[in-house]
Amino acid sequence: MDRRELLQGLAGAAMLSMAADAAAQPEAAKATGLYQLRVYHTYPGKLDDLAARFRNHTMTIFARHGMRSVGYWLPTDEPLKGNALFYMLAFKDRESADASWEAFRNDPEWKQVSAASEANGKLVEKVDSIFMTPTDFSPRI
Repeated sequence: MDRRELLQGLAGAAMLSMAADAAAQPEAAKATGLYQLRVYHTYPGKLDDLAARFRNHTMTIFARHGMRSVGYWLPTDEPLKGNALFYMLAFKDRESADASWEAFRNDPEWKQVSAASEANGKLVEKVDSIFMTPTDFSPRI
């Protein structure tokens, strides 16, 4: 299985998992029109540091800038096991996503947190990012 097939399979599995919970959510929470799947490929031995940065700082900063966290996952199969973090964000539309990312990148707290977490070296080697819209038959998340 090549990397593209693996990423497509993991994205599909994540969407199916989230769809199972969609029916229990209020209608207002289902109104999001754009999702972003991101995969952070870490340098060897840096996944725990990256997870701690998300857990302790990044998610709070995301929320401050209108970035709704849908979920965070760690792959259990090789070749990504122990070396990648998958997560999904929800936005109203592409314009709000672009504005949120711009505000996030310029956030003084984020700049401080990022620099501190990388004092012993960079954590992320590569980022994959895919923007997606739900189909007309997809349960809303």
